[in-house]
Amino acid sequence: MPGVLVDRVASAIEAGAAELFRRQRPDGAFTDAAPASILGTAGSIVALHTADPAGSAELIERGAGWLRGVQQPDGGWGGVAGAGSELVPTAVAAAALRIVDGGSPARAGTPTGNPTGNPDGTADGTVDAAVDAAVAGGLRRLRELGGVSVIGDRAIAHLCRQFLAMAGLPGGERVRRLPIEVVLFDGVRRRRISFRTAPFVGLALLQTATMPAGPLRRRTIRGAVPRALALLERIHEHEGRTGAFSEDPWPAALVCLGLARAGLAPHLVEAITGFLRRSVRADGSWDAVANLDLTRSAFAATGLVAAGYGADQRLIATREMFRRCRQLAPFEVFGCPAGGWSFSGARGWPVTLESAEILAALAGMPGRDGDPSLRAGLDWLVGRQDSAGSWSLWVRDTKLPNDGPCPGITSQGIAALVEAGHDRQSRPVAAAARWLLDHQRPDGTYHNLWYRDFTSGTAMALDGLAAAGHGTHPAALRSRDWLLRTQHADGSWGTGDGGGADSGGDGSVEETAWAVHALIAAGAPDGEPVRRGVEWLLDAQRADGSWRPSRVCAYIRHYLYYPNGAITHGLALRALGAYRTATTGTTTPEARL
Repeated sequence: MPGVLVDRVASAIEAGAAELFRRQRPDGAFTDAAPASILGTAGSIVALHTADPAGSAELIERGAGWLRGVQQPDGGWGGVAGAGSELVPTAVAAAALRIVDGGSPARAGTPTGNPTGNPDGTADGTVDAAVDAAVAGGLRRLRELGGVSVIGDRAIAHLCRQFLAMAGLPGGERVRRLPIEVVLFDGVRRRRISFRTAPFVGLALLQTATMPAGPLRRRTIRGAVPRALALLERIHEHEGRTGAFSEDPWPAALVCLGLARAGLAPHLVEAITGFLRRSVRADGSWDAVANLDLTRSAFAATGLVAAGYGADQRLIATREMFRRCRQLAPFEVFGCPAGGWSFSGARGWPVTLESAEILAALAGMPGRDGDPSLRAGLDWLVGRQDSAGSWSLWVRDTKLPNDGPCPGITSQGIAALVEAGHDRQSRPVAAAARWLLDHQRPDGTYHNLWYRDFTSGTAMALDGLAAAGHGTHPAALRSRDWLLRTQHADGSWGTGDGGGADSGGDGSVEETAWAVHALIAAGAPDGEPVRRGVEWLLDAQRADGSWRPSRVCAYIRHYLYYPNGAITHGLALRALGAYRTATTGTTTPEARL
């Protein structure tokens, strides 16, 4: 590595680490300025409008005003503020505005502290006209995007139709009845509905009040409703009775909406409305997920460890937070034992993605050999491996496409086990590698369920195969060659197909970092493609040491993506640290203790 590039990489790592540490809280968690969510906001105002229209009138109006304010010029909405128009948020936002329109006491004339009776001080009728225009624009854009019928995910299409039906808008005419009876069979529910259990139950309970059933169906529904409520109660207890329902306003709102409309479980409705009130942002919107402390901190920590900061005193608080937040109770709704981590805190929903990333971070910090959290977490991860050798996100051996076996998470599992000391020939590592070798696409690529395709999945799989000792296998070489073919002329990587959710297929920091790290792991650190990728990452770093995040993280696969700056930052540091280590043999130029 030429001396100038050595110095540039060292300077970039130092600036990037300093900026990342500036985002660290005293409790060890890393923060990020996430954009607000259209679904989170739309769902929250509809839930509050249904459950507490008088007490939440101001929040409802502010949320509706925010939705109108972030509507795109073409009439649609994206998944998060600033994103281009997409089908799902456009359908839900237009429906939400119509549902709450005229339904709050403020709109009906209840005093609000200004002479017009409208919370924003506008003249009577102005807000109504603005809502009418926003809804009309949304419906027009929805038609231009092909309508709800082109949504391939049946559950998501149903959800959009349900909201349009509640609003009395076109597109809501063919709402199917959800089979709430599936809650009577835990094994089937976990495999078929998985992490969607809570919102599924919420919408199914909504339908008990809105869709009359025949005598036979009424009997089966009556038998299923108590079990459905018991599932929600178990989630509520696991979370410490916070009403957060995965600390995500969107599914929490769907549960609240269904319960309130059906007149059931008022204590749960009260708890969820309390969560929604607590989690609203200053501008009247809501986040996609209110708490991603462990997700952000996991990727920040693995990036800092790779960049030579594993023994930095500032990471002690993060390490202790990881130990403190390991799940000590099973999550029975998913059939999941204690031992892993959630994306939020000690009482969240345990997931393999964050658990594997946290385990990799702990494996790179001092004290790993005597760390009981690391040992117990590794045992948990091995126990969550699918029968076929892969890993899914939430439920082991699930059949839900959005939660099924994932090449990206499977590769993370391999990396965590190997970095923590597992032999490459150990049963879980070998089984995961075999699964990856058997599930490559013909062109050498891999899907990724929780990041946008295909660069992320292909790079992560190549990383995993290399970690498992298969870096020269024909499948690994096909993935390597595909990455080399899809590198942009400027040295970056995007989706690999010329398209993508951001900027017409332009390169992203995340995908470039994934590709660079994978090519290094596969044994080509000195090659021209890696050097150009590193130079692109260096040029992309901003003056404050950060990198611009792109919308590569999947919220609803194929339909909604969002950025996560801590992931972006961690991946960039990880790639630059790997490059420095591979080309100089030095993890860090100086001790940082």
